[in-house]
Amino acid sequence: MARQTVEERRAQLIALGRQLFSTHAYDAISTDDIARAAGISKGLLYHYFPGKREYYVATVQSLADELLALLTFARGEDPQAVLDRTLGQFLDFIEANAAVYHALLRGGIGMDAEVNSLVERVRQTVLERIRDLVGLGDDPLTRLRLHGWLGFAEHTSLEWLAHREVDRQRLLQLWMEQFVALSF
Repeated sequence: MARQTVEERRAQLIALGRQLFSTHAYDAISTDDIARAAGISKGLLYHYFPGKREYYVATVQSLADELLALLTFARGEDPQAVLDRTLGQFLDFIEANAAVYHALLRGGIGMDAEVNSLVERVRQTVLERIRDLVGLGDDPLTRLRLHGWLGFAEHTSLEWLAHREVDRQRLLQLWMEQFVALSF
C-alpha cells in the first residue's frame, strides 16, 4: 500500500472533521477524540494541524469551498431556474452540515475571528454572484436588500432545522417569494 502524501492525509482528516463537527459541537470534541476517530496519535494530528482550532478552521474552509462550488451560476442560464436549483442545493448543504452550520451562525467557535471572516467572505461571494446573475447594480440599497434577504434565509433555515414545521418545498418557496418581494 502506497504511503499517503501530506496533502492526502490532511484531506482525509478534514473529511473526518466534517463528519465529527456535523454530529458534535466543537467544544464536545477533544483532540484525543479526533485522533482516536482518525486512528492516529494525538502527536500525529498535531503534525498536520497545530491545534484543534486550526483543524476546525480547515474543516470550515473545506465546507465553504464546497458551498461556493455548488452556488456557481453560468452566464446565459435562466436566473429563475438557477435560483430555484441553487436554493435547493443550499438547503441540501445546510441539512447535511446542520451542526456546523448552526454553530457558525449561532455562536461557539463560530464567533472566532478567523472563522467569522471566512463566513463573511462566503456571504459576500454569494451575494456578488446573485447580483451578477440577476443583473443588479452594486448600489448601497441593493446591497442592503440582498444582505437582509440572505439573513432571512439563514435565520429561517435555522428555525426550519430546529422544528421542521413546514415542508422543505414550502421553505424554498418562501425564500423565493422574499427574494422577489425585494422589488429591485
